Amino acid sequence: MEQDQGLERGKSVFFEEASELLSELEDSLLELEDAPDDQELIGSVFRAMHTIKGSGAMFGFDAVSSFTHEVETVFDLVRAGTIPVTKQLIDLTLAARDQIMAMLDAARSGKPVDDEIADGITSALRTLLPQAGVENETDPGHMAKVDEGVPESSTEEENSYRIRFRPELEIFSTGSNPLHLLNELSELGQCRIIAQTDALPTIHEMDPEACYVYWDIVLTTSKGINAIRDVFIFVEDTSELHIEVIDKPEATGGETETGYKKLGEILVERGDVRPEDLAKALESQKRIGEVLVEQELVNPAKIQSALEEQKYVRTVRKKRKAKGALSSIRVASPKLDQLVNLVGELVTVQARLSQVAVSRNDPQLIFLAEEVERLTGELRENTMSIRMLPIGTTFSKFRRLVRDLARDLGKEVTMTTEGAETELDKTVIEKLNDPLVHLIRNSIDHGIEPPDVREAAGKSREGTVHLSAVHSGAHVLIRISDDGAGIDPEVIRTKAMEKGLISPDMEMTDKEIFSILFTPGFSTAKTVSNVSGRGVGMDVVKTNIESLRGTIDLTSEKGKGTTVTLKLPLTLAIIEGLLARIGDEHYVLPLSTVEECIELASRDGDGAGRRRLANIRGEIIPYIHLREQFRIEGERPDIEQIVVTRVDGDRIGLVVDEVIGEQQTVIKTMGRLCNGLREISGATILGDGTVALILDVPNLIHGAVTG
Repeated sequence: MEQDQGLERGKSVFFEEASELLSELEDSLLELEDAPDDQELIGSVFRAMHTIKGSGAMFGFDAVSSFTHEVETVFDLVRAGTIPVTKQLIDLTLAARDQIMAMLDAARSGKPVDDEIADGITSALRTLLPQAGVENETDPGHMAKVDEGVPESSTEEENSYRIRFRPELEIFSTGSNPLHLLNELSELGQCRIIAQTDALPTIHEMDPEACYVYWDIVLTTSKGINAIRDVFIFVEDTSELHIEVIDKPEATGGETETGYKKLGEILVERGDVRPEDLAKALESQKRIGEVLVEQELVNPAKIQSALEEQKYVRTVRKKRKAKGALSSIRVASPKLDQLVNLVGELVTVQARLSQVAVSRNDPQLIFLAEEVERLTGELRENTMSIRMLPIGTTFSKFRRLVRDLARDLGKEVTMTTEGAETELDKTVIEKLNDPLVHLIRNSIDHGIEPPDVREAAGKSREGTVHLSAVHSGAHVLIRISDDGAGIDPEVIRTKAMEKGLISPDMEMTDKEIFSILFTPGFSTAKTVSNVSGRGVGMDVVKTNIESLRGTIDLTSEKGKGTTVTLKLPLTLAIIEGLLARIGDEHYVLPLSTVEECIELASRDGDGAGRRRLANIRGEIIPYIHLREQFRIEGERPDIEQIVVTRVDGDRIGLVVDEVIGEQQTVIKTMGRLCNGLREISGATILGDGTVALILDVPNLIHGAVTG
């Protein structure tokens, strides 16, 4: 049972790491298309294939391993300079990457996968080989013989390995070159290579075509044992190969954290000295290395190799200790969500404790409540920071979208990014993907002109889509800009009149005209394609952004381009709110939408009539009476308060009985029975245990105006 559970955990880790590798692989391929001679990128692609192939074979995913091996074979020739990096190769490798992802998804869900796609990609890749149609007969699942106790799985931890590679004498006659293998090994991480020449014969006995040299290597890598074995996959059956772990982050045995084994221990572990010979040499007062060499028990090269290993591992441990504070661990997302929920409960309990302490007027209890409030605040801030992720990962996913869409539409488009290090709550990032996809597709389809049209207009043939992110207080501003044709307000106006959305005599600003683009079913596309034209997209974008308590703004200049700005909160779990009361009910308004609060006397409200207008320092502001909107019975107070909010650039007031004050609010989701209440975004528990509803201000105002 434990073995089965361990296998399942291992498979789960494999799926997660393979997904990360495939994401990195896509980025590397897109960069390689721009820099086809970059050997580091080529090596990165090859290593990703190496790792997926080896790990896939280890966990029984033979189809994944076999298919990945085909791609790996091609990139092995690319590394050797035999095959050039071409657009066709990039296209096929990207398709292979997608197929590997599909195969992994199928393996995870137990559903079948279309083998014809894999066969088609494999056949196309084989045509790129120098001898088309000749298959590599090497078994991708065949593993090297290694010492016992070596960890088999790829890991993100940087383990150090001791490797002794003694090739067969006739290795050159098979077409293999040990130096190429050593160079490939060095690409896996930091390493130290020492050549051993004690097997060299005299010049009269030497065969010039034989290999008498062997090598000791110390390698530090996060790629795992499979990546090392794959380097020697074609020579393992005829060579002597020993691999063992000599250092790992979580354990140092009986050694000190930055120290390492003594010279004699290393020589015994390598098999270069017998234990009894070492014990005899230790009786001397001289250095152990000198004694062993003098007694001809070991040659100086092996002493030097052991000393290099000792020095190398000590250096690695010192570096690890120095950056230990920056180490990270992998945490399942549900566990993190549960932590946030518990912190939210703690914030609620702390608020109740503070309220009880004040009501009892007990100095000692008040002091304890203040301490709990301070600690809860620090815990909340730390927990929220754990959920924050750089948005650059999301940005990088769209490079493939831009590339493929531009190719399908016959356009030349490049994507640039700025502010990739800007951090945002992981929940916001997860829900941001679809809106960004719609906006980028629109920029390429509607915004960027064909190359000939751009050239005729005096622009470069290649258009640009620019994604940027920047912090703005408690929000993040994400902008999607293009240097395309821009939007003609008159075209939108004409189309809107055709659809009966506006009347011909209606006066509208450009901003009001652009807002029509977010109307469901509205599209300016003349034809329907698989990219656009059906009138879905921009309304979905607005709905999704508003569900994140964000806003969307569009500006455009004809002939120069369009910019869409998304304003999003940093987190969805806890917000700063303004607590208000209407009768016996309490409501929370997100503080990000609130500008100011002013008093409204009953006579002022009555005098305004049904138009509901208030004069605030000479500015006429419409307002909504929430008591009437929510049909709350009871007498209105003589003096009410208007909470002035700003939505889509417009100032609108919300009238409440009383503004209680600012409050940090833990958001609780509503049940399914409340799914239709667009005016309510959630609820929270107040310090006295009562429930307060959190208002969705944009939807509330929209519903009041249109309803």
